[in-house]
Amino acid sequence: MDNPEPILSVSFFKTETGREPVREWIKSLPREQRKIIGEDIKTVQFGRPLGMPLVCKLDRALWELRIRLPKGIVRVLFTAGEGRMILLHGFIKKSQKTSQDDLALAKTRLRLLQ
Repeated sequence: MDNPEPILSVSFFKTETGREPVREWIKSLPREQRKIIGEDIKTVQFGRPLGMPLVCKLDRALWELRIRLPKGIVRVLFTAGEGRMILLHGFIKKSQKTSQDDLALAKTRLRLLQ
């Protein structure tokens, strides 16, 4: 069986100075965690549209990738459209609800794309 083409290409939000905060954050994590995060991103890339428990819509044009690690929970906030998935913000979840600071940062980065 041939490998199907991804439905979405994946890219990282880039700051004005060229930094990619989500890529840097993922690279700072232990190898096993990076592998799990990468596999879940790939699931979305090839299988979108997906719903719970992996993907949850947070706001207009803002989605949350819900990743379970052996010792914690990770969230990657992204936007998707026109065949692209842009990773805006990633963090280790520490409370039941996504913090307003994390949500605000993702929304700010989303506005900067437009």
